[in-house]
Amino acid sequence: MSDAPVSTTSQQEFTRAWQEWRAGWEQWLTQPLGWLAATSHEWLDDTPRNHPGLPGLWWQHGDAVHIDPQGAPMVFDGETFTTERRFTLADAPDDVRVTVGELEVGITYRGTYLVVTYDPSSPARRDFDGVPVHEPSQRWVLPGRLERFDTPTSITLDSVGWGTHTHDTPGLVRFAYAGAEHTLQVLSSHGMLLTVFTDATSGVTTYGAGRSLDIPAPDSDGNVTLDFNRTVNLPCAFSEHFPICPLPPSTNRLPFAIEAGEKTPH
Repeated sequence: MSDAPVSTTSQQEFTRAWQEWRAGWEQWLTQPLGWLAATSHEWLDDTPRNHPGLPGLWWQHGDAVHIDPQGAPMVFDGETFTTERRFTLADAPDDVRVTVGELEVGITYRGTYLVVTYDPSSPARRDFDGVPVHEPSQRWVLPGRLERFDTPTSITLDSVGWGTHTHDTPGLVRFAYAGAEHTLQVLSSHGMLLTVFTDATSGVTTYGAGRSLDIPAPDSDGNVTLDFNRTVNLPCAFSEHFPICPLPPSTNRLPFAIEAGEKTPH
């Protein structure tokens, strides 16, 4: 591998592409009903309850969530309802939304249903002034290789706030840094590959529980690119209302400092 410096033009193009990506990411982050709009969360049980700031009664029976709007119009999957409805969402994606006026309620199943209320006028969204980041550097764009498991595999990870949760994992990515080989357990979610990790900056300049990195689809030989400049915070770094963020497995606790990507949010 050549140690020749990157040309100015190449560096400018690299920085421009990163800036465009950052702008898109922060636009997504600050959307009216995104992570910063979260204002409360509740774990449901089998008792119908009213929750502060959330219209209607909510409870769980078996693997189904029950919602009684008590006359307030609610919308799910394009259909309005004002009387009690039962939804089986155990196999649904995380954060399925129900609309209640200007609010949305995200529903996630982890054996118990978690409901998160999103309000576009939340203080966190109103006062948001960006996420501190490291300046982009091509030294943090590293080649890797995805080694897939022979059979479908899952891994159980602790979470930042509640219990352990099972995640699908297609394999490991091996990569080299400073002359040593490292591995990252890869997670798969709805066709996307990502990894969560800690490094020597975690709890110092970056969020202590870890950060996340999307991994582009590998080529036919399993080669991937790890662009740590695009490392982002988990939703729990912005709000206490995401208690199911996964903690990295032991394989993903890197011993060196990745001075790239997002730092701890203000």
